[in-house]
Amino acid sequence: MSVPGTMPVGVAAGHEATVAAGRTVLEAGGGAVDAGVAMMLVSCAAETIFTGLAGGGFATVYEAATRQVTCVDFFVAVPGLGDRTAGPGTAIEITFVGQRVPYEIGPATVAVPGVPAGALHLWERWGRLPWTDVVAPGLAASYGTPFPATHAELLPRIVPAMCVGEGDLVYRRPDGALLEAGDPLLHPDHHHSYELLAHDPRGFYRGAYADALLDALADGSALAQADLDAYAVVERPPATAVFDDLHVLARGDDLDDLLGTLQAAGAAVTADPHHHVPSALGLVAALRAPDRRAETTNLVAVDERGDACVITTSLGLGSGVWVPGYGVHLNSMLGEGELVRAALDPGERMGSMMSPLVALDAERRLLAAAGAAGGSRIRPALVQTLLRVLRGTPPQQAVDAARLNALPDLVRLEPGFDPAVLRGLEEAGVPTAVARGLDPYFGGVSAISALGAGSDPRRSGHTWLR
Repeated sequence: MSVPGTMPVGVAAGHEATVAAGRTVLEAGGGAVDAGVAMMLVSCAAETIFTGLAGGGFATVYEAATRQVTCVDFFVAVPGLGDRTAGPGTAIEITFVGQRVPYEIGPATVAVPGVPAGALHLWERWGRLPWTDVVAPGLAASYGTPFPATHAELLPRIVPAMCVGEGDLVYRRPDGALLEAGDPLLHPDHHHSYELLAHDPRGFYRGAYADALLDALADGSALAQADLDAYAVVERPPATAVFDDLHVLARGDDLDDLLGTLQAAGAAVTADPHHHVPSALGLVAALRAPDRRAETTNLVAVDERGDACVITTSLGLGSGVWVPGYGVHLNSMLGEGELVRAALDPGERMGSMMSPLVALDAERRLLAAAGAAGGSRIRPALVQTLLRVLRGTPPQQAVDAARLNALPDLVRLEPGFDPAVLRGLEEAGVPTAVARGLDPYFGGVSAISALGAGSDPRRSGHTWLR
């Protein structure tokens, strides 16, 4: 089965400013990767409860001329190559869908950042516009952007991680109240980071910025100059799943088997699971997995050549450690217990659930590009959206549709499933809990297909099509 038509030129992402950057770059003659990098850098200023310049991520790039797909790994690395020794992290608890979940923050949780190196690598490999033009929207965003409604709703749940150190000023109003929808999100000194990025992007790994980062981590982190010197972006061949008569290509996620799940769900879900009990049960069986928390954001860009770029990035929940004079919140990836499944050696990449992807037909022509945010909900959010998009549903309609998340002992659902489906799940011995409405918990998807673009209302998403 295939999606008819030609891929549109456009972008989809999780913030109005992020989408505006992609539009500006594409209209200036930039390609999909130029737009993707510009959008990523804006998201690091405008979506900082999800991502940041000190985070890491992955990109999937499709080149229409050669019909090649490349996966780019710029995720965070494990520190410890130098002579520093990590101390203990600081335990915090986050209330998440009614559960108190333990995390750690502090210098010991900071992994080697990858975003600056990843942005430069992507641009050097595929960029068309001057580097400073690609960075310019991020520099503008570093002076402040409106705080979205869904971010304001989520912020009270993650205060123990975000409102620490400089964050207590960034995410609060002058009267001490937490930011609300429409308030300006301002990071003092953040523009200094973007000015450095524009003129010396490698300066994030050496020189004054690197010195300031290491000084901020001096008490308790294993991260040393040797770790910054050793960091390198890696290109990897994609893994492939067969879905109906299409091929879905992604990096081959190492913590959640998205591609295997998609194949299983494609066989099990033969009708709309919102109204068809056997398909709903098949979807639950394919998706069932433990619930894990990680904050991420995603974006998609397609240009006039038919090239596509999908990028997913994350900061973790944030370590509470900021780089003085640069306004950068450092990641907390080593404090995200669900990402540390086994002992990791210094220099190794940490595991991740992020899976930016593309779908191709038998002739390797692009049919869709998509990605998602949301930790362990990336896999169910993407699978459920792709089940619809790859069978001919316009992306926004597919993104908007109610989702479920199947835990080992409970299925959480959004409103929109037929009561008969809920009864069928209960009769099959599957306990259910229905949320009050659409919620960021269920992930944030961005997608473009021949039938349009879609971005998640659960995370204040926006789209633009030429």
